[in-house]
Amino acid sequence: MNDQEVRRGAGVYSKPILGIYDFVVVRLSNSLAWRCPSVLMLAQYDRLLGRRHLDVGPGTGWYLANAQLHKDADVMLMDLNSNSLDSASARIAGVTHSRLVANVLEPLPEDIGLFDSIGVNYLFHCVPGTWTDKGAAFGHLAERLADDGVLFGATILGTGVRHNLGGKGLIALYNRLGIFHNRADDADGLRAALEAAFREVEVNVVGTVAVFSAREPRR
Repeated sequence: MNDQEVRRGAGVYSKPILGIYDFVVVRLSNSLAWRCPSVLMLAQYDRLLGRRHLDVGPGTGWYLANAQLHKDADVMLMDLNSNSLDSASARIAGVTHSRLVANVLEPLPEDIGLFDSIGVNYLFHCVPGTWTDKGAAFGHLAERLADDGVLFGATILGTGVRHNLGGKGLIALYNRLGIFHNRADDADGLRAALEAAFREVEVNVVGTVAVFSAREPRR
């Protein structure tokens, strides 16, 4: 996968875009276009967050800021975009956390240790390539997950689901602008990519969103 293409996609999230993200995506698009309310994904955070947590592609930090974090939580925020890291870091300023600038399609530094949970919410529809290409990321993340840990997230599917008129328009626009890379993303491909890196996988489709979790990393 072309590293420049990955970085170009991540670079879309400027400070002005992040300034309207919560209203446009969290409040409107999730419920109206994708038909998967944000509270459903927030509930997954509440259910699966571990004490030591890695959040990849944290966006504005809305989910972490509203989730029920452990009282002694230790969070690492990871992204290629420093704007996203700044935004998410500010939202969880009262929580012990660190930052990592890294590409999820490349091996993660071993010295960051292992995590009890890894969140990849709304990350993979922004990652270029097919599920074969994107699946490399699951392998890298599995290497940083504790044996009894859990990886979880959600991603907007481009095919195999019924998009309403608004969703069709946004999918077309975002893919044309290079914000999304998910025209061929389907639930079966996601499951296969997860199963290549984890022994226990769960994928549920809500509206046009695949909400997933994975345990028992293969390594």
